[in-house]
Amino acid sequence: MDPELEAFIPFLPEMDMRDPAASRRAFADRAAAAPPPDTAHLDVEDRTVPADPDVPVRIYRPRDAHGAIVWMHGGGGVFGTLDTEHPWAARIAEGSGATVISVGYRLAPEHPFPAAQDDAYAVLAWAAGHAAELGLDPERIAVGGHSAGGGIAAGVALRARDEKGPAIRFQLLNQPGLDDRQETWSARNFTDTPWFDSRKAALAWRHVLGSRPATPYTAPARAADLSGLPPAYVSTAEYCPNRDEDIAYALRLMEAGVTVELHQWPGTFHGSQALLSADVSQRQNAELCAALRRALAD
Repeated sequence: MDPELEAFIPFLPEMDMRDPAASRRAFADRAAAAPPPDTAHLDVEDRTVPADPDVPVRIYRPRDAHGAIVWMHGGGGVFGTLDTEHPWAARIAEGSGATVISVGYRLAPEHPFPAAQDDAYAVLAWAAGHAAELGLDPERIAVGGHSAGGGIAAGVALRARDEKGPAIRFQLLNQPGLDDRQETWSARNFTDTPWFDSRKAALAWRHVLGSRPATPYTAPARAADLSGLPPAYVSTAEYCPNRDEDIAYALRLMEAGVTVELHQWPGTFHGSQALLSADVSQRQNAELCAALRRALAD
């Protein structure tokens, strides 16, 4: 374990996936107590995307923005809001120079699959269809997310390919949740890793799927064909139950002819990028933004 990160482990809050309502309250309280991000160089706007039902979004526009990303927050598909994601979304916009469209998708277990997927896809279609109004280049729109949000983004890319939907320039997948089967070594053995472990992952998948079987749009690792997908940046953490499924997905993308940058971060755990004082977290966040900046460049 990276020593700077290890020092924080005794102080990490416990997230109880067995009680989604309590987890949401605790997560929101911690986010509200944190210092707000500096958005002086960003135009921040709340909008509502017409859909069934409508989807709230928060748009972060840097000056002289280069491209855009439809961004899905983490939280196991169970918790997280536009407000709790505010620091992350602002940081990505500031660091990458891209317009960030943060999606307030519906949460499980009240809204199991395909609710979150439908919301994210609706926002992508809206962004592409209203690019001129939003000041976006329709040929430079990416999708991305962290954890469960990364899995949603990967599913959106698959769906856009299959349905001949909006063109996606790039997919930015940070420690994504891609496989409900939990058959990899990391998923079976990381039962007590900091912040997020295989038991919490199993509960999250149970909430997200409800009584429905998984499909490739919910669990992209189940997709038989990964050809024709957008280039990807896949970032993994050494002590994360998602690690091996993410690496396997990146390798399968490469084998299917998709351009991939895969970055495995030693000594880190799921979500440890939020510990901003650690050198490795600063490097992770900088790389995430740099990858997006490169992908959306002219």
